[in-house]
Amino acid sequence: MTASASTEDRIPGPPTAELRPDEFLRALYQFHGTALLQFAARRLEGDWHRAEDVLQEVAIRAWRHAGELDPTADSVRPWLFTVLRNLVIDGHRARQARPPETGDPELAHLPVSDGVDHILTSQVLIDALRDLRPPQREVLMHVHYLGRSVNQTAKVLGVPPGTVKSRTYYAARALREALHSRGLHADGRDRDAG
Repeated sequence: MTASASTEDRIPGPPTAELRPDEFLRALYQFHGTALLQFAARRLEGDWHRAEDVLQEVAIRAWRHAGELDPTADSVRPWLFTVLRNLVIDGHRARQARPPETGDPELAHLPVSDGVDHILTSQVLIDALRDLRPPQREVLMHVHYLGRSVNQTAKVLGVPPGTVKSRTYYAARALREALHSRGLHADGRDRDAG
């Protein structure tokens, strides 16, 4: 039996008029939340996130006994602090009982893509494509976007294959210059980042 389970047997105060769960929890947080959160943060060496988690667990346990607790009474506060203290101790014991987590320290510092870089690069690319002449954009769309061969593109556009090759070369060069003027290298990296 854990220490927190034994405290739930000794609930202070007379039964109160039955409150709705949201009213009960709102009153509990209003009258006791700040003091409990500060106490939990001190017990957890300043870890406010864990302190909030412990406070939520205290609120849940108090709500289970809503018919027996008056969330607005000062007499309930020692019970709340005891439950909180026992939860902190139980959490500490649980962390001590299992081996410490280890991992590759280099993996902890790897950047995680959130897609913003890809979206911004796409916008810059679209903007740079607008600088190209329409025949250059058209040939790049067929050759690179649609994946057509030079001969297939020539047939669709009604021009000789040599013209497709020439337009592709000059379009790629113009696109590279347009991207470079916007601060990107051809590989998509920021000019100042490398």
